[in-house]
Amino acid sequence: MSQSIILNNQQINHKIKRIAFQIYENNINEKEVILAGIASNGYIFAQKLKKALEAISPIKVTLCEISMHKKKPLEKIETSIDSSSYKHKSLVLVDDVLNSGTTLIYAARHFLDVPLKQFKTAVLVNRNHKKYPIKADFKGISLSTSLQEHITVEFHKNNATAFLN
Repeated sequence: MSQSIILNNQQINHKIKRIAFQIYENNINEKEVILAGIASNGYIFAQKLKKALEAISPIKVTLCEISMHKKKPLEKIETSIDSSSYKHKSLVLVDDVLNSGTTLIYAARHFLDVPLKQFKTAVLVNRNHKKYPIKADFKGISLSTSLQEHITVEFHKNNATAFLN
């Protein structure tokens, strides 16, 4: 199966900076923003967003890693920080690719048990194949792909690439 690069490292870094500016604009009056990244690539993406956001704003950025079984999303979801840490705060749920919306909707459901000041979502690649009513508020790129095609995002130490398979 052939791979096509849809975003190279430079383009991904540009998308990260743009999304960081959008998050900042959306939270200009906030003292703190929680970036909740879905393990593993969503969390890596959230770490990169945190670094970019801290470089452009005075907002305190707290990272939260979400652990969930993506094939069995009804199983227990765990977060790396206690729910009291994000109560009444602005939270951005982060993942690398929005495919059907299954992972994002079940992760979002977890946060509905806690009163939040604001809840948004951020993804690097939005595939436009949603089967759930969830959208990406902040997205790097939107692609209309066939259901047979697959998007892979690879994060390495100083390099990142998004492929279409």
